[in-house]
Amino acid sequence: MKRRCLVVVVGLWAALNLTACGGSKRTTGPSGLPNRVLASQGVSSTNDFGRLVIVDGFNDTLTGATPLSAGTSPGLMAISPSRNIVMAFDPANNTVYAVNATKETSIGSVQLPGPTFSMAVPTSSAVGYAAVPTAAVPGFNFLGAVEVMNLSGSITTTIAVTNAETLIANANGSQLLVFSNDSDVVTVLTPGDALPGIDLSCSSPVNPAVCTIIPGFNRPVYAVVNGATAYVLNCGFECGGSQQASVQTLDLNSFAVGKPVLVNGATDAFLSGAKLYVAGRGTPTGPLCSSLTSSVNPKTAATYCGTLDVVDLSTMTDPYFNSPSTEIAIPDGYHDRMDMSINGQLFVGSHDCTDVGDVNNPNGEVRGCLAILNTNTGAVIIPPDNGDVNGLQSFTSREVEYVAEGGNLRVYDTTRNILLINDFLPLGTIDVIGYVGDVKAIDFF
Repeated sequence: MKRRCLVVVVGLWAALNLTACGGSKRTTGPSGLPNRVLASQGVSSTNDFGRLVIVDGFNDTLTGATPLSAGTSPGLMAISPSRNIVMAFDPANNTVYAVNATKETSIGSVQLPGPTFSMAVPTSSAVGYAAVPTAAVPGFNFLGAVEVMNLSGSITTTIAVTNAETLIANANGSQLLVFSNDSDVVTVLTPGDALPGIDLSCSSPVNPAVCTIIPGFNRPVYAVVNGATAYVLNCGFECGGSQQASVQTLDLNSFAVGKPVLVNGATDAFLSGAKLYVAGRGTPTGPLCSSLTSSVNPKTAATYCGTLDVVDLSTMTDPYFNSPSTEIAIPDGYHDRMDMSINGQLFVGSHDCTDVGDVNNPNGEVRGCLAILNTNTGAVIIPPDNGDVNGLQSFTSREVEYVAEGGNLRVYDTTRNILLINDFLPLGTIDVIGYVGDVKAIDFF
């Protein structure tokens, strides 16, 4: 009896120590991993299919866990706040695939009427939303809708919104902010009140119970929602508007619109405390890199740059606006990815930027679509990589950042803002086969 008890005690001690050292022990999910990250893997091979690959976020390695099915070429992903549901969009067949991240099982798939570039799953329920700018509305000559999806396999409601391109949900999913191409309004939906089938609440006459159309903006493209306040980004000249890029507040209770705060460019933003970091180009090309002090030293071979502003929300001012000597220069392209590491490193990514050099055969300057701002010192690093930035993922327990850039899954050491090189990552890259289109942590760590 004593010997049996000793074996039990030793076994418990070993299990506790394995967990404390980051070992793979959890109570749910067949993979048995406590620090899981999903990478969407698009594979253009007749012998393989795209999947959601499970990465061990403790030691940055691929695992033996069975990947989750998500069509043939999954890319863009969206995740619920509780991280129990992940949606992945496959542009090859315009289908959204949903998985239960807790159980590592499929929930279902939903065929969309066209491509989407913006999705949300705002609660732990299996209900998702996708903005589809080319969705046809029967009986009407305009395109665009927000599709309400039962993720087990169907579209329950099509809310007609002309050219709906981007959607942002508030904290509980009771409101959706919708941004349309070539528009100067923000559409706010109450999706819970929409009628199943085809909902025409945003058509004339507008049904205010479901749809509120708010004017007073200039090519709004995105917003950061904080409580009942939305900080709306006016893309302005960059998106064919008539005014300088700016940030405006929108009260989601009264729908009151604040005064524009001018910025150098505005297509994406990240909120940290009382600071709103705003990225963009400001014009269709962006400013000449040679006109910005921070890109002249060190000098870049890129002709045009983007900019990063820091808006002080306590005073609603931007000290970086129209100040070439202090403006923060970043790569050009369309900026739509931002994330901050636990130690204050702000990662800013774009797509369709100017690549410089060849990361696979480096000779001189190598530059892609990623910039890293040290918010503690103000220093900016443009890492020597190439390609679009499709995904960013930070962690609360590790000073690293996962970056999906150029189809690769890079791991950055945010204490030095360089690729993490160790026995697990000799090249600083997790060796996912195929094109990595996005990355999401499905555990809190």
